[in-house]
Amino acid sequence: MGKTYFIADLHLTEHRTDITEAFYAFLDHHMTVGVDALYILGDFFEVWIGDDEKDPYALRIAQKLSALSDLGIKVFFIHGNRDFLIKQDFAKACNMTLLPEQAVINLYGTPTVILHGDEMCTQDEVYQQFRKKSRGWWWPRLMLAMPLWYRRRVAANARRKSIENQKGKPPEILDVTEEAVAQMFVRYGVKNMIHGHTHRPKVHEYNDGNVRTVLGDWYSQSSYIVADEHGQRLMCHPFNGS
Repeated sequence: MGKTYFIADLHLTEHRTDITEAFYAFLDHHMTVGVDALYILGDFFEVWIGDDEKDPYALRIAQKLSALSDLGIKVFFIHGNRDFLIKQDFAKACNMTLLPEQAVINLYGTPTVILHGDEMCTQDEVYQQFRKKSRGWWWPRLMLAMPLWYRRRVAANARRKSIENQKGKPPEILDVTEEAVAQMFVRYGVKNMIHGHTHRPKVHEYNDGNVRTVLGDWYSQSSYIVADEHGQRLMCHPFNGS
């Protein structure tokens, strides 16, 4: 019987060895023969300034993901707000498939829309303005044409502004809106949704039968969803390799 896993918001960086080690432990423990696929739903890295950086840390992670193909496990990736500059070169190194911002998959008979989730945080107007620019056609091309040192500076400044933007804002401003969630269900004609971004792991069950499962971040735990023909389960464990 096959299984499919979903993760998001690891924010991998060489400065957080505990998260890196937890991710490697997750791969060793769960990515075994019989697993069908691993879906990474954005913010996999703390920051990504371009495939041309050739960072040894990122390349090591790419090797780990690429090795999953030897077990027959397919890897899929949806961009987040930290790693939207990941392109085909790095995807090829990982042997993973890049998906659009929202994708509908057949999850063992259940049509499911998967996404990072930041597009549903519509009350945070400052962030949505940045998102519109960063996902446009000209801004990514402009950034990738700049030297690496300049992109590192832009990324650091963007992170500082993001922290400042979040200070003092009510939690609901930074969360998804129910209106946006409802529109996403209607847009894709499904009753099951999986996303990350908000760092608030929970299974939301609605009166109309819709189910929205939110993945947690990996700052202090491993958070993942495992699905099979019997359904799906949200799992969150403190960093202990499990």
